[in-house]
Amino acid sequence: MSSKRLSRLALPLAILPLLAATPAQGQEAKRRWDQMCQIRKDKLDLILPEVMRENGVDMWIVAGREGHDDPNAALLGGGYIGDVGYYVFTDRSGSGRIERAAMGIGGAAFDQCPLYDLKLSPAELRKFVEARNPKRIGINVATEIGAADGLSHSLRTRLAQTLGPTLAERLVSAEKLVSDFRARHSVNEIAAFAKAGEYSRTILERALSNEVIVPGHTTTGDVAWWMMEQLHKEGLGSSFGLPSVYILGPGERGPTSGDHVIKPGDLITVDWGANYLFYYTDMKRMSYVLKPGENAPPLGLQRAYDKAREIRQMILDVIRPGITAGEALAAVNKRVAETPGFVLGRYDDPSKDLKVSDVVIGSHSVGDLGHGSGPSMADFNPLRMTYTLRAGNFLSIESFLYTPVPEWGGRKIKIPLEDNGVVTERGFEWAYPPGNRILLVK
Repeated sequence: MSSKRLSRLALPLAILPLLAATPAQGQEAKRRWDQMCQIRKDKLDLILPEVMRENGVDMWIVAGREGHDDPNAALLGGGYIGDVGYYVFTDRSGSGRIERAAMGIGGAAFDQCPLYDLKLSPAELRKFVEARNPKRIGINVATEIGAADGLSHSLRTRLAQTLGPTLAERLVSAEKLVSDFRARHSVNEIAAFAKAGEYSRTILERALSNEVIVPGHTTTGDVAWWMMEQLHKEGLGSSFGLPSVYILGPGERGPTSGDHVIKPGDLITVDWGANYLFYYTDMKRMSYVLKPGENAPPLGLQRAYDKAREIRQMILDVIRPGITAGEALAAVNKRVAETPGFVLGRYDDPSKDLKVSDVVIGSHSVGDLGHGSGPSMADFNPLRMTYTLRAGNFLSIESFLYTPVPEWGGRKIKIPLEDNGVVTERGFEWAYPPGNRILLVK
């Protein structure tokens, strides 16, 4: 073959890898888009009718404007809003489907996932609502749940003026409706949440290994930024500004995710979560840096970890659908208090009594955010403690044990455990394999 012909072939052959790569790169974006679209359809077809009827809301109006999206906008289809826009959902029959109208919302991406029966102008809102004559109109104002509090003061004023005084008197808080809508999940949502969990734990467990950590050189900040780089490579997000990487002992904790150099004998903990599609995780792992001659964590540390797993099992034993999150928390607290050697404690303020181990439980809702909008077995979510656990709710099983470790002078060490899963008819099931051991760094 002549050199001229070879040179003519060289350029086409060189660009073949680029041509092959272009569709593959687009395929993942399209695959994720299709999955998000199906989740939205499931949410509006399967979840919305039951939560509107359970909460006695005939119409739900979600308002937004350019630069101020409601926290639920992405789940409702997103889209571009100029001056003002409304997602309007009406229960017209009392059974079956909820009517869906988008007013002042559009764009190519919005149109490529068709969810709405009607596309109207925002100027038609009052006439539209008058024709349907709802008794209770839910709007996103809330006392506790941020995701249900997206309606700004000016938008609420504008909405009331647009509807007029008669209809404005029918406006009610949609806080419980939003919590139910976000915290109940279809099969497609559970699958996406499980994938978020796999991404999260895989990155985290790699970070707490010799792949990333070189004792005496690597800092806690180095570990955190390596994890952030993995999120970037995988096209993921996070509800954490930066993973919380810190030393639990035996020496000084040092700054979280800062310039503390990791050394042999350190016990490292990471608290973090990844976001995939609409779903967020919140989990922890622990890693011990072996000293020369060691091949396992100190016996006292391992016993402390095993005690923490006992507490976790107590939490799992009480979770079942049909009881409130507060009732579940009370049940596990009672069991802890009745177990010899354990006492209920305060977060990061353990008792001085070295004969007992202090227990703190904060198993909160998760999924739609790192700290989610649904039922929570956590004192820091008082309203959500009153909500009933249902099959399909996502929970972060989180606990803290403060227990003496002989090898560290008998002082109490904190053992935090946290992993995520789903409430089912059987009780609770992990969305991915939870942490069951102290990871080791050589």
